[in-house]
This record gives sequence, structure tokens and C-alpha cells, in this order.
Amino acid sequence: MADAQLSAASLPAHALSHPMARPGYGKRSAPDQRPRTATDFAHLPPREAAIAAYLDRLPDGADISVKTLAKVLPYGQCALRTALNRLQAAGHLRRGREHLAASDGGSRWITRSWFSRTARDDDWWAAFTRGDVPEQPSSDPPRQTRSRAHILLAALGRTNPALSLSQADCATLAPLLTEWFARGATDEAVLQALTAGLPTPVHHPAALVRRRLTTKLPPEPAPAPRPPLRILECARCGTPGRPEALPGGRCSACRGERAPAQPTAPVPAPTIHARAAEIRTAMSQRRREKAPT
Repeated sequence: MADAQLSAASLPAHALSHPMARPGYGKRSAPDQRPRTATDFAHLPPREAAIAAYLDRLPDGADISVKTLAKVLPYGQCALRTALNRLQAAGHLRRGREHLAASDGGSRWITRSWFSRTARDDDWWAAFTRGDVPEQPSSDPPRQTRSRAHILLAALGRTNPALSLSQADCATLAPLLTEWFARGATDEAVLQALTAGLPTPVHHPAALVRRRLTTKLPPEPAPAPRPPLRILECARCGTPGRPEALPGGRCSACRGERAPAQPTAPVPAPTIHARAAEIRTAMSQRRREKAPT
């Protein structure tokens, strides 16, 4: 059977020979996926699980169109199309387009096929389309640990004994240093700013560190670029639509649902009055034409 020929366990090296799509097209991995495990696709039927495991190991940019997959997998195009639609319904795949700015100042729409090893629900895909990917909740209980800023301040004394700080000093100064990290500063940059050109002797280490953290604060980083504009498409007919209108990746028509009847908009009063005047004028003209001469 084809499912026996293509198993999840036999796939690790296949990505080396799989055809790549044109630059800018092909598979795109969804962000924030969980680490790969042997049971990622255990909830799928055997054929869909094998195809999903194959797609999961392909690099970004790989051609995952039905025609190309039919050339490298032991399934026909019809079976593959059905399997991909089921992967989409299960939350592993979405098809759509992404609007990208070009280096010459122009822009273009790129066809995308986003794949997620971690199954996502419709709400997650809607957030992804907006560029607002929700964070995955952690299954581990939160642990109370010292912050990165606190650890660096506590280690200052080992870097330069003149800057030895107390536990209370570290707790007080940590929020100031946290702002440095929020602005992209590295540990090395912080140490350079705090330890370079120290006076001799240093009478008040905490006061000196506070002053340098305040006066040498780096500028705010440039705003992050806006996320690309994305739209999803129906897996069956390719009709574009808002994520809320494509649950499971299919439009209402392809789900067999009838579109609700649209109520007739009321005719504006001025239009009614104008039409009535036209009718009265036409009737008067007809009466005059019929009158005996």
C-alpha cells in the first residue's frame, strides 16, 4: 500500500532532493511551533500523517503544489488534493497571499502555503493573518528567578571590585538596566558603559552605576516594520476571504452552506419623489395627446 511505502519514520533525508519553488514562493513555516516529536501527527489518518510528516521536514521555499508532490510521493493528484484539504481542516495548513514591498519601491502579491507542525485553530490563523501571533501557553509552572539585569549587576563586583553592589542595590538598579536591554543593549555594551574610565577611588558604587545607567541610556530602537498584509484563500475554490469566513480553510459555498439572503435596501425618499414626478408628467402628456383638437 502507498501508506506503507511512505511512513513518518522513513523521511529524514528526503528534503535534500525535493524540488524548490520559484524564489519567494513555496512552503512557509508558521512561527512559534513546538519541538518536533514522534506523535506530532498521530491524530491524523495514516495517509495524511505521512504527508504531513513529509511536509514538516521540507525547508522553507520547497514546492508543495499538488503537481510537484504527485511526482515525489506515491499518491495521485486527487488523493493529494484531498489529503491537503484535510490537513487544512486539521489546522496544519493554510493557503493564501501575502503583500510584499519590493526594493524598487513597488509591491506585489505572493502566493503562500503556510505549514504548521503544531495544529492551530481558526482563531490562531486569523491572528496570524493580522500579524498578531498569540503566544503558546507554557505547560511548565512559573519559577521565580533573578532577572537578567539583576544577575549582571550582581556580577559587576567580579568584573571590577570597585563596583561591588549589595543585594538591595541590585534590586533597586535592575529596572534601570532592564530598559537598556529593552532597547537592544548587549551584556558587553552594558559592562563597557559601567566600567570604562572609572574614577579612583569609587566612593559610592551604587550612585555611580545609577548615574551611568541614566545618562548613558541608549536611544530607543527604530519601530519594528509593519507585518505584511496577508489574506487567506479557500482550499477548494481559491476564493479569497477574511479568516472568519473560512473556518477550516473553506468558504461557505464549498462547505455546502447557503449564503443568507441579503435584505433589500430601502429606496431613498428623494428617489421616490422624483420617480413619482416623472410618472405624473408622463400621464399629463398622454392626456394632452388624447384630448380632441
